[in-house]
Amino acid sequence: MNKRTFLKTSSVLAAGAAFPQLFSCAEKPKSDPRTNWAGNLTYSTDNLHTPKTVAELQETIKKVKKVRGLGTKHCFNKIADSTENQISSAEFNKIISLDKEKQTITVEAGIKYGDLCKYLDENGFALYNLASLPHISVAGACATGTHGSGIKNGNLATQVVALEFVNGKGEIVNLSKEKDREEFGMAVVNLGALGIVSKMTLALQPTFKMKQIVYQNLPMAELEKNFEAIMSAGYSVSLFTDWTKKNISEVWIKSKADDMKEIAPEFFGAKLQTKNLHPIEAIDPVNCTDQMGVEGPWYERMPHFKMGFTPSSGKELQSEFFIAFENAYEGLIAIEKLNEKVSPHLFITEVRAIAGDDLPMSPMYKKTCVAFHFTWKQETEEVLKVLPLVEEALAPFNPRPHWGKIFTLKPSVLQSRIEKLNDFKALMTKHDPEGKFRNEFIDTNLF
Repeated sequence: MNKRTFLKTSSVLAAGAAFPQLFSCAEKPKSDPRTNWAGNLTYSTDNLHTPKTVAELQETIKKVKKVRGLGTKHCFNKIADSTENQISSAEFNKIISLDKEKQTITVEAGIKYGDLCKYLDENGFALYNLASLPHISVAGACATGTHGSGIKNGNLATQVVALEFVNGKGEIVNLSKEKDREEFGMAVVNLGALGIVSKMTLALQPTFKMKQIVYQNLPMAELEKNFEAIMSAGYSVSLFTDWTKKNISEVWIKSKADDMKEIAPEFFGAKLQTKNLHPIEAIDPVNCTDQMGVEGPWYERMPHFKMGFTPSSGKELQSEFFIAFENAYEGLIAIEKLNEKVSPHLFITEVRAIAGDDLPMSPMYKKTCVAFHFTWKQETEEVLKVLPLVEEALAPFNPRPHWGKIFTLKPSVLQSRIEKLNDFKALMTKHDPEGKFRNEFIDTNLF
């Protein structure tokens, strides 16, 4: 079954939070545990294993023929799906140790960023970057190359300095950036294809305070000559647009408090906002992190949304494409030309910059990228007709998709854009010779 057929048939509009940034409330959601967070995909097996120890994890892997790891279910495609077995990381949610001298923390792989950040801050430390969503697990985010924003900030996987996983043979494998540089780099953004990660060690920096401000209505034409200056205006910068008015509706700038001395009333023609805003202006910003230059802890400003809110029903889909930073404006204009086809099915697009890295399966491998993140209405059939148009518009810039979101790129095209794909396949053979962790997604897109 191909992606198009699958996503059409599996678009069950179950409760869940694909993009809780858009829809959130205090009421706990009613969700089917055998669907993903968005409710657009129903998992193909009811055999869910939830080991509590590494020994139990080893035993489970040894006894099954096929299995996939399952984190916080925030992927929108079949990357975590299995027709036979899934292993949940839910019980691997503890902090193992904090090394203040080395400035690292070792955690179990299933811990969520939202549960980790306050502990770090209380002990004088911070992560280098965070995604918009605090409910995702550390291992799942790193395995798919998930990221935050910042032209000098790498994706979340770049914070990993060591990891432990159980491979397809049931063996415990430990790799570190210091001792196993080449294999380690290949194993961090791993797509769940090498084994089940049990713990990770992350690099830290001293804790700090942040402020964020939001400007409205930046003319898109300003990006032609000033894109780098705009995206470098803070520690983290995000642009939001629905492509309807040839402008950027909101510019979110987050800076270390000591770096934001003065707040200008204008920013490349955009006006400073006078109240807190949601990325979609019509939505109540109650769940958004504080703006207007109000100082707060790094983990309460770096994400767009507060750590404490409870996600609720949101019927949406997500896609994301990465191109080299130097092609950012051309890529943006190529998408803007599709506005009449894109906008009717879209909630919002976020444009971000992410620093390059040395992780071969990362979309940012060897190049700083700009990301075009589409949050679509859950109109699966229509979105699947628009996506090829977006991919074709970006084709001159060799886009890579986010591994956990919806895309329709031909496997041969995707494979041609992964420089060290054969090396990754060799590592799969080494650690999973029987192909226990291969599923339809891996077979289709990598083989």
